[in-house]
Amino acid sequence: MENNEKNRNERGDRPKRSFNFYWIYGVIVVLILGMGLFNFSGGLVRIDISDYDRFLKAGDVQRIAIVSNESVQVTIKKDSLKKEVHQKKLSGNVSASDTGPQYTFYIGNAPQMQQQLVEEARQHDVDVRIDPQNDMGKEILQWVMFIGVVVLVWVFMMRRIGGPSGPGGQIFNIGKSRAQVFEGGKSTNITFNDVAGLDEAKEELQEIVDFLKNPKKYTDLGAKIPKGALLVGPPGTGKTLLAKAVAGEAQVPFFSLSGSDFVEMFVGVGASRVRDLFKQAKEKAPSIIFIDEIDAIGRARGRSISMGANDERENTLNQLLTEMDGFGTNSGVILLGATNRADVLDRALMRPGRFDRQIFVDMPDLNERVAIFKVHLKPLKLDIAVDVEFLARQTPGFSGADIANICNEAALIAARKKKQSVDKQDFLDAVDRVIGGLEKKNKIITLEEKRAIAYHEAGHATVSWLVEHASPLVKVTIVPRGRSLGAAWYLPDERHLTTTEQMLDEICAALGGRAAEDIMYGKVSTGALSDLEKVTKQAYAMVTVYGLNKKVGNISFYDSSGQTEYAFSKPYSERTAQTIDEEVSGIVEGQYARAKRILTENKDKLTALATQLLEKEVIFKEDLEKIFGERPFTKEEAPINGARTNGNGAPSTGEPSGTSTEGSTTSIA
Repeated sequence: MENNEKNRNERGDRPKRSFNFYWIYGVIVVLILGMGLFNFSGGLVRIDISDYDRFLKAGDVQRIAIVSNESVQVTIKKDSLKKEVHQKKLSGNVSASDTGPQYTFYIGNAPQMQQQLVEEARQHDVDVRIDPQNDMGKEILQWVMFIGVVVLVWVFMMRRIGGPSGPGGQIFNIGKSRAQVFEGGKSTNITFNDVAGLDEAKEELQEIVDFLKNPKKYTDLGAKIPKGALLVGPPGTGKTLLAKAVAGEAQVPFFSLSGSDFVEMFVGVGASRVRDLFKQAKEKAPSIIFIDEIDAIGRARGRSISMGANDERENTLNQLLTEMDGFGTNSGVILLGATNRADVLDRALMRPGRFDRQIFVDMPDLNERVAIFKVHLKPLKLDIAVDVEFLARQTPGFSGADIANICNEAALIAARKKKQSVDKQDFLDAVDRVIGGLEKKNKIITLEEKRAIAYHEAGHATVSWLVEHASPLVKVTIVPRGRSLGAAWYLPDERHLTTTEQMLDEICAALGGRAAEDIMYGKVSTGALSDLEKVTKQAYAMVTVYGLNKKVGNISFYDSSGQTEYAFSKPYSERTAQTIDEEVSGIVEGQYARAKRILTENKDKLTALATQLLEKEVIFKEDLEKIFGERPFTKEEAPINGARTNGNGAPSTGEPSGTSTEGSTTSIA
């Protein structure tokens, strides 16, 4: 960047600064103030009437002129100008001349004083001239300047209020659309080639772009262009990036705005902006409208507890529904929406004819993570030993935004260590930083607390190593990170289906930390807060969501439609609730007893592992192999570009994102 700036300066291609029109306003105001303060007496020296009397008696006055019956201009004789009194008074006045006048004083509109002055002047042989000056032009100029100042202040205030919309933008253009328009060569400079992974989503959107470019190819078969496509997926998966790629690929006007741009404190503004947006889009049809975070205005109607609190948003949604597929025609306008909360959207908005297509943008799988890493590693200066496939395997459940953040963090860590390139360890440190938080090596921890943390983390590592379906261990550390005092890093399997045995093994491994404290010290601490939170949610999911409990049966109380968000009653009886609580407690306590049994049988290995943790603070998979031997449940790694198997769509029960971290966290009061 510095070289580019240097080359640009050498060839004289300096960036031009845009001219600021506020300088013109400033110059005008300064001129007006200068004219207002300008001495209209022609630069004459102002004196008192007593000074005039002294000059008159000394015989220095040659002539006086009474102007507008208010002021008197005094002309001094040439010989008298050489006197010291006049030299002193006129020394700072560069405009004073020998021919005069040189002085002036004010008498007010007093006829008697004026008559007295005339008589005294004639007694001393002084010429007297009465000049009835006309000040009409001066008064007109002053009024014009005053009105001009008022107008300038008004324009300035309106520009400040209205922002980029022009004078009075927010007041007079408050109902206008605030969309950013890409047309006429203006583009986002992003194409589908810049979007790694997301092949299925790109295929759907490429078809829409192709329809706009070659409509005859589809209309000959009787096909109609989709009216809308909704991008749905977790945060950071690339929904907005796909929309930018559509704007870069499509050779049609592209209107981009956020759902919050329709929300205003004034009633009716949202609906007015929707009307203006579609009016502009229809005038430039064929065109594309992209509304990011559409749930800001698309939330289901009638879902608010407080009556009347949602009227303005509902009016905006009603207008949007009408514009998308109402009584009027809306040909040539395609609406793209993006949200990570599709469950709260109104069903009328989701129906075919409005959003014909729902494109689910999921977390990238292994192959897609490899492609995303290749995109974000291009600008980095990498060590030759960096393996992209290894990085992809170390980041299961990471979104595209997470991967971009890791690549940037790795470069920052390498720069902090003054390295010439970014190596493998920098990426591993970046993964730890993103998942676990900032490392706190100087945190004050007593020796007893450190021993308890070591046994806690060793308990996690031991149980996860000795049960079949627990996630493979990567490393264990007792160095504090973020809010955790220690952490065990796992590499979860990328599976679409989870069995009862797998979930029970995960619960058992999560309870291994508390079980180790109980065995070694006969008491437990508050360090297992995050572990207990995880196993409780997982056990309740087994019983109430996935139907994996024999006593409750094949029943699921999960509502994927989200329509029971404001329900005041449970979908089951009090007796069933008691049964659920008992079964959940039985699952958790049963796995806790199992974890204690495993650790009791391997107490010597647990102690050896904890001792090594206290010495090294960080141990890896290889260290566990030296203590426990080869793990008997090791599975073969899937090939990077191998065949994929399609599951039946069951939700995953693994960690929501990133490498699983099981750490001892401080209790929250």
